[in-house]
Amino acid sequence: MQESIGSIVNLLESYRGRDKVVRTLCYGSQLVGGVLSQKTAGSSEIGKSLMLFSAQLSHCRTVLRLFDDLSMVAYSRNYGLGNREEDSIVRCMSVLNNVADQLYYPCEHVAWAADAELIKVKSDKWWTLSTLLWASSLLLGALRSIRIIVLLRRKLRKSRRTAQENVSERLAMQRECQQQMKMEFLGILSSLADLSNAIHWMPPGILWAGRFPNWLVGLMGTVSSFIGLYQMSSSDGEHEATS
Repeated sequence: MQESIGSIVNLLESYRGRDKVVRTLCYGSQLVGGVLSQKTAGSSEIGKSLMLFSAQLSHCRTVLRLFDDLSMVAYSRNYGLGNREEDSIVRCMSVLNNVADQLYYPCEHVAWAADAELIKVKSDKWWTLSTLLWASSLLLGALRSIRIIVLLRRKLRKSRRTAQENVSERLAMQRECQQQMKMEFLGILSSLADLSNAIHWMPPGILWAGRFPNWLVGLMGTVSSFIGLYQMSSSDGEHEATS
């Protein structure tokens, strides 16, 4: 019990961990609130309260993202043109992904400032642009993961055709590849769940834009959020094991 509480405290003490928890609560509240509101034809007080709670958490995350630009700049600068990547396709998609993420933040900031009446511009086009950049980033991330899975499968097939020397090293490499493939598959699922919501928030007329009920938006976001929490806990566990 004490260890569980300690893990939760450690998670909430980090910005990344707290954002993951807030995101999960935001979409989880929208999921439950949407289901309750639909079952009672919108007359459920609990459902309304959960939807309002979800909206406040979403606004909280938007405000906190005002301070993410420099972190993204540092990450993009460190990655550069991806010269450390062995595959040129992965490198190209990663660079484009970083560009989309970098442009996303200022567009969202302008939209937020317009809604807060800090600047006198219409926020609609800025929200649309930021959503489009987010969708582009998600799509690029999913395609990048697919490419990495293809490369890992090639690597596994090649290792199985090699001679039987250094069997322990080969088995360790195969386990590492399989674990990475699992994480990439989860990344694809997470990206597609978020991408479905991103399209829902596009202007009407684009695929299923505006057609998702609240509970479905909450479901997609909750799935993506739980995957993000799992990935973060797995990466932290691996870091502790190797340190």
